[in-house]
Amino acid sequence: MSKQVQDILARGDARIVDAPVEAPARDRSFGLPAALYGGTVACYLGFIGVTALAFANPALAIPMTIFALFILAGFGVPAIWTRMRGNDSRPLTLGQFESFGIMTHTGKLAPRDAAVQVLLLPVLVLVWGVTAATIAALVS
Repeated sequence: MSKQVQDILARGDARIVDAPVEAPARDRSFGLPAALYGGTVACYLGFIGVTALAFANPALAIPMTIFALFILAGFGVPAIWTRMRGNDSRPLTLGQFESFGIMTHTGKLAPRDAAVQVLLLPVLVLVWGVTAATIAALVS
């Protein structure tokens, strides 16, 4: 909710402080191990591969390649961010992840629950692609 500050300034209750000298540390790793991101990329690229093989058509070669490049870029750019200068945090190792889990906005999350939440959609997309390819093979 917004609040007018003119009355606070007029009463003299406002404090004027200097801006912080140091920028806060940036965590660009999202607190998850790289293996979970690798699994996600593998599922998405697996979907592209399954659909490319199931619906093999020379006209689809360029769109499928573009889709694969978008997936690689979508996960590659954040991977580069974690290696940028000024990034003090590192992604968790699998051992750290299994020992501690991760902290989310709603509280601590067990490693198994976090892995399920991260990999649920990519696995469903891959299963959907296999299902669509199976249906298309049975119908034709």
